[in-house]
Amino acid sequence: MSTAQIPLIFERGQAGRSQSRLPVSGAPGAEIPPALARRCAPRLPQLSEVEVARHYSALERRAFGVNNGFYPLGSCTMKYNPRLNEDVAALPGFTQVHPLQPAHTVQGCLAALRQAETMLCDITGMDAMTFQPAAGAHGEWTGLLLIKAYHRARGNSARTKMLVPDSAHGTNPASAAMAGYTVVNIPSNAQGGVDLDALRAAAGPDTAGLMLTNPNTLGLFDPNIQEITDIVHSAGGLCYYDGANLNAIMGVARPGDMGFDVVHLNLHKTFSTPHGGGGPGSGPTGLKNFLRPYLPGPIPVEGPDGLAWQPAGAESIGRVKGFYGNFLVVVKALAYLYTLGREGVPQAAAHAVLNANYLMRRIAHLFPPAYDAPCMHEFVCTLAQLKKEHGVSAMDVAKAMIDAGMHPPTMYFPLIVHEALMFEPTETETRETLDEVADALAHIHAQALADPNALRAAPRTTPIGRPDDVAAARAPRVRYPRPESEARP
Repeated sequence: MSTAQIPLIFERGQAGRSQSRLPVSGAPGAEIPPALARRCAPRLPQLSEVEVARHYSALERRAFGVNNGFYPLGSCTMKYNPRLNEDVAALPGFTQVHPLQPAHTVQGCLAALRQAETMLCDITGMDAMTFQPAAGAHGEWTGLLLIKAYHRARGNSARTKMLVPDSAHGTNPASAAMAGYTVVNIPSNAQGGVDLDALRAAAGPDTAGLMLTNPNTLGLFDPNIQEITDIVHSAGGLCYYDGANLNAIMGVARPGDMGFDVVHLNLHKTFSTPHGGGGPGSGPTGLKNFLRPYLPGPIPVEGPDGLAWQPAGAESIGRVKGFYGNFLVVVKALAYLYTLGREGVPQAAAHAVLNANYLMRRIAHLFPPAYDAPCMHEFVCTLAQLKKEHGVSAMDVAKAMIDAGMHPPTMYFPLIVHEALMFEPTETETRETLDEVADALAHIHAQALADPNALRAAPRTTPIGRPDDVAAARAPRVRYPRPESEARP
């Protein structure tokens, strides 16, 4: 791969170059009011068609995805998604509709939503689901609003605190704060699970609920999960399940059976829509029957003349997104579930867990796991000893993985593990790939012992090596600095 910088498209081309002309429109023209008209023409790049094609092809080659190589981004489930699901979502019956069409003209779309709800409720142990939330954190926030509406309806305005374990996803405390709750941190025990004594001490009459990921961000399934939810329920709170890690247990264990009242799913992680690239995502929120009055509306229901939209009830939390969310993402998830079937869903989860444990054991003697126990779909290594003895950090190893043709794993997360690298190989990787990865990591480890400076200089195959992350965050350059010769008059 060339490491040369790619010029911005504004830096390419010359005045007078152009591409194919658009056909003349037959629609009547409209005069722009002088007050709204530009004082000068927009500075658009002028390029030939081949220049445009080459520019975007060069950018495409710089992007790294699951089609390019191993992508073990922990806690994100960056797995290969079958093209079949994209083809199904592109069918004209799904794409050439309008959300304001009468219900009798979109019966197939409503049926797809109903079927997806049935299947996902079966997988999670929930009774109803809304597909309005556009992504995972949006689903979290929606679930918390449902919990808040429940307590408000019961006159429990004093329940202002949300319990969040220290191994939670970072969006959990943020979503709780956005929903108006005070976040109470619950520490982990020596085994990486929730500290039950700390939970009992924190749960009380001011507890609105608990937000929990199980398996957690350490890749561990908490064996005390039912005792955890019982403690919160006994205090009068509700239990919220973050479904970001459902890929490990789908079809095997159900959050509803563990005692959870609300759950969100990441259809763009677990159920086939490609994850990353800015979307679109989908974070449907499922719930038990006693929370149904607070559902966002409208929802598709059976009517006398087929499926119809049922408006939100008087106690609804209201819309959380326009219309009914990112519909085509739901279609992809439905196609994925039909393809796998009842037997294939738990088989995919089992392969995800097998792959994670296999890779963890292949590299454990070099990069020890933070908790030396069987993991679920992901595991966290600690490189604290490597850094102490050889000055090679988790960042250095992650950067060296780029030079080895792999995407780095999640770095320095969760925060409770020092020098953490979190791997999630997913179920779509073969044993041969995992062996190649383990061999590459062994080579990187040997290099860390023999020539640590080489790792501190990685990556060498990218246009930018080690950007100043702090400066980029605190003083971002978000505008293109035009040459003085192009200054606006």
